[in-house]
Amino acid sequence: MNIISTTSTQATMFYDGACPLCRREVTHYQRLDNDKQVDWIDISVKPETLNDHGIDYDTAMSRLHALDKDGNIHSGVKAFLIIWSALPYYRWLAVAIRFTRVTPVLEWAYVRFARWRISRQGHCGCKAGEKTETLCSQSTAGEKKDA
Repeated sequence: MNIISTTSTQATMFYDGACPLCRREVTHYQRLDNDKQVDWIDISVKPETLNDHGIDYDTAMSRLHALDKDGNIHSGVKAFLIIWSALPYYRWLAVAIRFTRVTPVLEWAYVRFARWRISRQGHCGCKAGEKTETLCSQSTAGEKKDA
């Protein structure tokens, strides 16, 4: 699906703000984003924003998703490359990864990490393959105050 982004940023990142590991990583990236090139969307607080882009909540919880400046959806390592390309310091890493063509290897590793995050580090005890929307919304109902 190709939906044009309505922001003036280079990228949009959909992340799980209820996951401590994800939140720590995004906080690091946000500190670098002085020029506000990334629109950071916490899907644990605003899951409805995924609908605007045709992204299923369970799918978004299972792997990182990002929009490029043209509104194209990317996931996994390609989503990281979109975000890193918009951030100082990480731009060079994104260029190096694209140049060396190691994306398939990194994607292989990322898929395994993403499964581990859901099964072991899930913020609400969700397991891969379970209906995370129902489980996560029940367990985080009172915790959505910090955006």
